[in-house]
Amino acid sequence: MLSEDLMLLFLDEVAGGVRTDSTSIQNALAGGVLLELVGSGRVAFEADGRKLAVVDPAPLDDEFLQKSLARIDKPMKPQRAVERLRSHVRDDVMAQLDARGVLTVEKSKILGIFPTKTYTLHDAAAVSDLRRLVGDVAQGHRAPDDRTGALISLLYAVKGLHKVFPGDKREMNARAKEIAAGDWAGVAVKKALDAVHSAVTAALVASTAAATSGGGSS
Repeated sequence: MLSEDLMLLFLDEVAGGVRTDSTSIQNALAGGVLLELVGSGRVAFEADGRKLAVVDPAPLDDEFLQKSLARIDKPMKPQRAVERLRSHVRDDVMAQLDARGVLTVEKSKILGIFPTKTYTLHDAAAVSDLRRLVGDVAQGHRAPDDRTGALISLLYAVKGLHKVFPGDKREMNARAKEIAAGDWAGVAVKKALDAVHSAVTAALVASTAAATSGGGSS
């Protein structure tokens, strides 16, 4: 799934941690989940193109996606959908990867007080292949397809592309902007991706502002 690929890209294979902040990760993962639900035909835009709604409530085989689908409990704008899907999404995606044997999640405490998690990869080759595939597109060596284009667009939306891949930040962001605006996807997918990209960006701004406001008042 897109969310699993994103989480693997966010991982720091050497340190066992992640390459960017939790807020960015959660918003990108939620955007990936929403794209999965739209792509599977379970969620679609209403006739006026403003809100997303469940159009096929039939149970999904994947428990994680089923739980995510249940959070779209009424028609809502894409930003609101991303916000609803953001709850526990990182832990849920990591649990999926853990259950599939891709990695192991290890819980510990910093200074014996603050809880933290580290990750041990068991399929480093698969992650390397994924990073090389998406990195080639991000650096302009390969044209995007539905999968790589969506991943790069979501990373770009949370300003995380240069944290995940080495290279010139300005050049990669310019390339990602072109990819996000490109016509590599079908009409329905492109419409959903444009909405999710805007929603993820807006959700990131809102959550960052809330965190800054909360920190300033303490």
